[in-house]
Amino acid sequence: MMDVELIEKEEVVNFKFLEAPKEDVHVQKDKLLNAVRLGNEFKSKAYITFQTDQGPKKIETTVWSVTEKYLQIKNGVSIPLKSLIDIQY
Repeated sequence: MMDVELIEKEEVVNFKFLEAPKEDVHVQKDKLLNAVRLGNEFKSKAYITFQTDQGPKKIETTVWSVTEKYLQIKNGVSIPLKSLIDIQY
């Protein structure tokens, strides 16, 4: 089991994103789209786990949008899709 530190969403900007190890990735396109829908329509939050230069980190936040390469959260912060490990809601 991977050891993941839960951080505040405001701290995301303090980390450098790395590509997530393929064997650890549990994110599919439908999970991303469902997280956006939950955030926009129901104001529900999701747990987002992503890979950084300091190991995997997790935040609880609302997903605002998903583009071809990024997941966007509050304050215009973008997380590269290639860094995502998991999304839970």
